[in-house]
Amino acid sequence: MRKLIATVFNYSLDGLLADEGTDFWKFCFGLPENSDPDDSEHLDFLRGAYAHIMGRTAYEGISASMATATDHPFADILNAGRKVVFSRTLKTADWANTTIAAGDTAEEVDKLRLGGDGYMVVWGGVSLWRSLMRLDLVDELRLSLFPYVAGEGTRLFDGVPASYRLDLVSSTASANGIVYLQYRRHR
Repeated sequence: MRKLIATVFNYSLDGLLADEGTDFWKFCFGLPENSDPDDSEHLDFLRGAYAHIMGRTAYEGISASMATATDHPFADILNAGRKVVFSRTLKTADWANTTIAAGDTAEEVDKLRLGGDGYMVVWGGVSLWRSLMRLDLVDELRLSLFPYVAGEGTRLFDGVPASYRLDLVSSTASANGIVYLQYRRHR
């Protein structure tokens, strides 16, 4: 059965996501050492995914930038990879290899889990992450924790269960202070 791995990029020490237009966003994307997604281990992780899962908003943003990109390390992976968009409002998905999952979230995830081993990567957005956590469908959570106190932004864990135990699998610090954390859902 395939695992569901939620990835959270650009997460601050005070538990906030880098919302566009904030100082934290500028810190994450304005400094070359913070925005370089060229880590070979991370790229191999993305390449190995059975499917890349997104909510509608994340899909629209990522597809707009990646579908025609030629120089971004994620572009080839995402353009060739299988993508599943969880949305009840999106009627068509023009990005190659994309299907829309419009039914019950738990049932749709169960269908994707069947038929093989491996994993699926959840890119976001926040509503999808929260929904998957409320339904206890996330098997692993991978965070890139930035050495930054944002003070403003979106809280990832608002509206999720009050108790959600995770076990640390690994933590790796980069030279620029970003800590990559991998947690497994305690079951």
